[in-house]
Amino acid sequence: MSGKEELEALQKALAAEHAAVYGYGVVGGRIHEDRRAEARAAYDAHRARRDALARAVRGLGGTPVAAAAAYALPFPVPDSAAAVRLAADLEDRVAGVYSDVVRATGGGRRSTAAEALREAAVRAVRWRGESVAFPGLAERATTGSSSSPASVSSAAATA
Repeated sequence: MSGKEELEALQKALAAEHAAVYGYGVVGGRIHEDRRAEARAAYDAHRARRDALARAVRGLGGTPVAAAAAYALPFPVPDSAAAVRLAADLEDRVAGVYSDVVRATGGGRRSTAAEALREAAVRAVRWRGESVAFPGLAERATTGSSSSPASVSSAAATA
C-alpha cells in the first residue's frame, strides 16, 4: 500500500460520504414519519464520517475533495418506499468504497474503514430487510467497477 493509494481511497470514500449526505437529504424529505429518526441517525453518521475523512485527507497532505452542488439520483424518489430503496442503495455504495479503503490502508485507518463498512452494511440490512453475503462487494457486482466512488449515481447533476 502506497501513500498515494491510501490518499486516493480516502478521497473516494470522502466523495461517497458527500453523496450519501446529499442522498439522505432526499430520503429525509420523502421517508414516512415512522422511519424518519432512522434516516436522521444515518444522515448524522455520514456527516461525521465525511468530516473525519476530510481530516484524514488533510493529515496525509491532500486537499479534501469538495462536494458537488447536487447529485443525480439512481431512480426517481417520489414516495417513502422509494426513499427506503434509496437509503439501502446509498449504504451499499458507501460499503463498496469502504472495502477499497480497507484494502488500501493499514493500522488504525484500516480498522476505522472496516467499522464504517460494517455500519453501512448494518444500515443497508435495516433499510432493505435482508442481508447480502459480502457487504461492500455486492454493489461491485452490479456496477462492474471497484474504483468508481459511491455517489448517489456517481455523477453530479447539472442544474
